[in-house]
This record gives sequence, structure tokens and C-alpha cells, in this order.
Amino acid sequence: MRHEASLLQDEFGTVQARVDRLNARYVNHSATSVLELALRDRELGRIALVSSFGAESVVLLHMISVIAPKTPVIFVDTEMLFEETIQYQLEVIEKLDLRDLRRIRPAPAKLAANDPDGLLHLSDKDACCALRKTAPLQAALGHFDAWITGRKRFQGATRATLDFFENEDEQRIKINPLAHWAPTDVQDYIINNRLPRHPLVAKGYPSIGCAPCTSPVKEGEDPRAGRWRGEEKTECGIHIVNGKIVRGPVTEPLKGDAS
Repeated sequence: MRHEASLLQDEFGTVQARVDRLNARYVNHSATSVLELALRDRELGRIALVSSFGAESVVLLHMISVIAPKTPVIFVDTEMLFEETIQYQLEVIEKLDLRDLRRIRPAPAKLAANDPDGLLHLSDKDACCALRKTAPLQAALGHFDAWITGRKRFQGATRATLDFFENEDEQRIKINPLAHWAPTDVQDYIINNRLPRHPLVAKGYPSIGCAPCTSPVKEGEDPRAGRWRGEEKTECGIHIVNGKIVRGPVTEPLKGDAS
């Protein structure tokens, strides 16, 4: 039986052709409308939501719980997250009654081969992200044709021109329903829907990743200034746009990967 991605291309054209049509189709829609219609759009095929259960993740998780609670939710546990994130994830899943949470972790054999002491982030942050986040997520996304992200234009220069739909290296489509939201839209949604906040937000963490590489942000700083502070790195590497990984390249393959 042919893979569904091939069937989608036969019927609707390349990933880029679909992205162009989808952005034109939904250009004037609201975030909730984009999400609701995208989940029913045949051009997008099988869809999952990828969530970090970070500072603003509860917005999309709540929308999904209302619109389509059986949508698969992929949570990448890098095994270096804040304990507050793990506990918050459990709280949100219970409150929203999400039906299909898929918690994925880095492969134990690859951890043993590439980061046995858990210190890789000190010498090569890109390689650490590749090992603990990018590789597990790409494996999990192999079952899907599109995935939903919480990325927004206000989050930094690398996201300033973000569209609702993106081409991920001609493999699948990224859906960014909140692309055009402002910080006040996020806060208003959380308040109006009485949603739980990540406990680290009150401690000055507007963007939350792994514990060793995330620090508090001062007033007036970019919301993502606390991620890999002092480094040129601005993204973890899970986002591929027009064939380019948005971060520094990983120069060496992970041990245990097929050559």
C-alpha cells in the first residue's frame, strides 16, 4: 500500500504548492478558525499537535480539547526538563481531558553513546538538542503529514515573518494558528478561559525549555532571551523552514545512526 504522503501529493501536489494554497485560503481567518478548519482539511492529511507544555502551550492545548480532543498530542521529554514542566504537563492533561498524549524520549542507546554523563549541552548545545529533541520528534512525526505548533511572530527575529502554514523540507506541513497573535492575545485567552499557568512564568520565564539552558528574562528583553543565553543559538532545531534547520548545524552524526 502506498504511503499516505504520496497519495496526498498525487491528489494535491507538492508540499510547497499546498502551503501556498492554504496560506491564501486562510489568510483572513482567526487562529481558532485556522485550527478548526485545518483539522478537517483533506490537503493536510494526518495531523498532530506538538507541545512543550511551556509558558504559552496551554492555549493550543485548550483549543484542541474543545475542537478535537482526540487529536494526538506529542510531548518531547528531553529528560532535562524542569520538574515544574513535568508536573504542569500532568495537571494540564487532567484538566483538559486530552485523549491521546504521546510522551516521547530520546533513545536510551543513543543517550549512552552520545551523552552518557548528561553533560553534552556544556560542549555542544546543537548536538544535545539533536539527540534529545530533534531526532525523537522527527521519528514520532514520521506517522503524520502535518503538525501544529505554537510559534508566533512576536517571539523573535527568526519568527517575524511566520505564516499560518510552512513547508517543512518538502516532508510535511507545519501549522501555526497563533502566528499573528500578540502577547496580549495570549494572556487574554489564558485569563478568559481560566487556564492554569506554568509555575515558572511567575518567576520570570516567558519561554521555557530544558533546565540547563533556560534562564529568567529581564523586563524589556526578547521573550526568548533566556534560551541559550550568551549563545548565537536561537532555536532547538525542530523547525525546518524551506529546507533549513533554524539553528546552527550539527556537524557530526549521532552515534548509533545508520550511515
